[in-house]
Amino acid sequence: MSDVDKAIADPAGLVFAVKQGRYKYLDPTPLQAIAISGHRHEGTPMTDTMAYGTLETIDGRPSLRFERSYAYPIERVWQAVSVPAELERFFPGAADWTPAEGETIELGGATLEVTEVDAPHRLAWIYAGQRQSFELVEEEGGCRLIFTHVIDDLPTAQTATGWETYLSRLEPHLAGGHLSDEAAHKPWKDIHERYAERFGVDPEPGRRWAAENLPADQQ
Repeated sequence: MSDVDKAIADPAGLVFAVKQGRYKYLDPTPLQAIAISGHRHEGTPMTDTMAYGTLETIDGRPSLRFERSYAYPIERVWQAVSVPAELERFFPGAADWTPAEGETIELGGATLEVTEVDAPHRLAWIYAGQRQSFELVEEEGGCRLIFTHVIDDLPTAQTATGWETYLSRLEPHLAGGHLSDEAAHKPWKDIHERYAERFGVDPEPGRRWAAENLPADQQ
């Protein structure tokens, strides 16, 4: 996993934390497999361009879902989400995978297992016991990407904001540019407060994270 300085256990012993560059996160990278069928929506769907993720229940486990359309062919977006050298340009880090079903990788002190590969439509994996997946659906003028993360006990608003921050870097990458960590994090606090309010969850974990990790001019 490139650009990751270290992985440590969270004091609560429930999640991993990673430090990448200048930011340290309660790990929003545990990578997963989810059967999209059989999930149940909960809470208020978010259709704004800011805080657009939704909170769902999948197999009885709390999960985050992010869905966006891109004006690029499905094959191009698949390449961005599956090729390590491209994935690391917008994701928290890139696993050195093929990817291939059944492939396992030691990553940050935990095991990542690729559980499903159906190019160019679905890539799913489990990391540190948590499931994540990319699903791509072809549509007129491009494709729709659905990213899902079974978060279990992770702080809901904080984790949602972290993912939205990273996913905001995908479109600039597809366009041939690059959105830096610093630029992507500028709206972090506003996005977090929206998620906390809309999900009806305690905002304090995310506020503490922001106070400890964001630059002073973003406090």
